[in-house]
Amino acid sequence: MVYTTTLPAPAFALRRQIDRLLENSLGNGQAFQGDWVPAVDIRENERELNFAVELPGFRPDDVEVSAVEGILTIHGTRNAVRSEGEQERYHLVERSYGSFLRRFQLPEGVDTDKIEAEVTDGMLQVHIPRTALPEPKKIQVKTRVDAVTSPPKALAAESRPGSPKKLNGVGRSK
Repeated sequence: MVYTTTLPAPAFALRRQIDRLLENSLGNGQAFQGDWVPAVDIRENERELNFAVELPGFRPDDVEVSAVEGILTIHGTRNAVRSEGEQERYHLVERSYGSFLRRFQLPEGVDTDKIEAEVTDGMLQVHIPRTALPEPKKIQVKTRVDAVTSPPKALAAESRPGSPKKLNGVGRSK
């Protein structure tokens, strides 16, 4: 049997390699390491950030989600379940297997203590609630009235009648 696709199998492998090279060189605020990269959509509204990650065939036990010091990390492994024998053999394998690791810098104003994640129909949904950004505290700047209106104590003592005048920093009178 011969199977045809719109893109030959080597094109898929080439695309994965190009994606991997671009992610490693450009960074895009995320670190990549692993055998494949699941597609991710990130949405935002006034209540939350939502990460939708394509993970077909994954169970909740196959993926880990964590947030430490403002970095969201999504890690998982998809094991190959291929078995070839005398009775069957594969002609085309396009699905990716192995581990993946995705990291995302989270913005200010999210509550990492209340992150929720669920896998439904091959999609991992990570919900990160927004919090109110702290308002800058305005600090009133005061002036010291007595420092401006009254002379320093040393000058006040010299200006009194009958007080000895200093000459060259020594307390002798003229």
